[in-house]
Amino acid sequence: MGGQAAGPVPTDQHDFALWEKRVDALMVLCGEKGLFTVDGLRRALEDMGEDAFECMSYYERWIAAVNQNLIEAGIYSLEELGARMEEVGRRGATYGEAQNREAQDD
Repeated sequence: MGGQAAGPVPTDQHDFALWEKRVDALMVLCGEKGLFTVDGLRRALEDMGEDAFECMSYYERWIAAVNQNLIEAGIYSLEELGARMEEVGRRGATYGEAQNREAQDD
């Protein structure tokens, strides 16, 4: 948090999870389409408050900020997001489960 002692900054790199790479790609695509601005993302991040920076990872905060901006832009509603999340959740917890479920449905 701005002005507060943060301790040492880890400088070792880690391999990004697939979902983290997708968040990054989503940010680039939405930005190119003009769906939100860097200022809008920054505002959404700052509006999250200090707890978000303590409890959420970097990419969890970014996807929350992207989501907030897309909702504010009218791209989708909270209700539409909730319905889609339920649909995706029914596929299974892993990619393999989703593939197996899809094969069973065919």
